[in-house]
Amino acid sequence: MAIENEENPFVLFERWFGEAAACKDIDDPTAMTLATADEQGYPDARQVLLKNHDARGFVFYTNMTSPKAAQLRAVPRAALCFYWMPLGRQVRIRGPVELVSAEEADAYFATRPRQSRLGAWASKQSQPIEAPMALERRLARTVTRFLFGPVPRPEFWMGFRVIPETMEFWLKKPYRLHDRVLYSRAAEGWTCLRLYP
Repeated sequence: MAIENEENPFVLFERWFGEAAACKDIDDPTAMTLATADEQGYPDARQVLLKNHDARGFVFYTNMTSPKAAQLRAVPRAALCFYWMPLGRQVRIRGPVELVSAEEADAYFATRPRQSRLGAWASKQSQPIEAPMALERRLARTVTRFLFGPVPRPEFWMGFRVIPETMEFWLKKPYRLHDRVLYSRAAEGWTCLRLYP
C-alpha cells in the first residue's frame, strides 16, 4: 500500500480527512497540533480544532488575547500536524497565516452551541483566574446579559487561516519503511516529491 498519486494535495487531504472522520477509533479527526513561534523565536505548540478547510487553507478559531494569537500576529507563519494513529497517517502543513473575514467568523460562530458562544464571552483565555469560581461568575453574568436573543460573536474572538506552502503526507509501513510525499506550492501549481522515510 502506498500514498495515492494525486496532483492536488487538497484532493488527497479531503480523501484522508474523510476516511479519518469515518474511522470509529478516531475520537476527533479535526484535532491538529498548531505550532507557532514568538518574537524571540521560541516555538510553542498546542492542540486546536480544524473548523474549515478548502483550497484557500485550514481554519481554526481562538480568543485574540491568547498567546497563540499574539504569536501569530508577531510572526504570521505556522505549522499544523494531523496524526490519525489508527490509520497510520500523518499530514504536516506549513505556511503563512491570515485572519478570516469578519463575515466568515460570524457565520461560523453562529453555528456553535449556545453554551459555547456564552463561554467564548465569559473566558479570558489563558489569563490567570482571579479567584475560585471566577469563571462560573463571569459565565452567570454573560448568561444574564444575553438571556433573551442571540449571542453575537465577540470582537476578540476570530479565526486564522493557515495558507499551505508545503503539505506532507506520511503513511506508516512495516519496518519503518514509511511512505512520504511532499507537495510544495509553485507559481504554476504544486510540485510533488517522494521522500525517504
